[in-house]
Amino acid sequence: MKYNTVTITGLMERNHFPPSDFGIGRLASQNQVMIFTKSTCCMCHTITTLFGRLGIKPTVCEIDHDPNGREMEKVLTRLGCKPAVPAVFIGGKLVGGPNEVMTRHLSGTLIPFKK
Repeated sequence: MKYNTVTITGLMERNHFPPSDFGIGRLASQNQVMIFTKSTCCMCHTITTLFGRLGIKPTVCEIDHDPNGREMEKVLTRLGCKPAVPAVFIGGKLVGGPNEVMTRHLSGTLIPFKK
């Protein structure tokens, strides 16, 4: 399954996003399911694959490919994501990282949460 991919920097230049969160808030609110990842992170791949297998096509931002990736990682950490990636937002709300996503998935509350 192919995923939507985005680059925050390009969006910031076109939409004049405030630099305070490097576009994370706006991007999360504009996409039903948004996952911030790193290309070398196996847990990021696992969480993205989980959504694909559930029939959900998330938008994925690989922050290690973005020039502002380090700053974005700091923002995600300040939001409470530890580690910073994968960070999953559903309906503009932070779900969290792999522990929170898997807990919701195993309890059957991940899919209803996205609505």
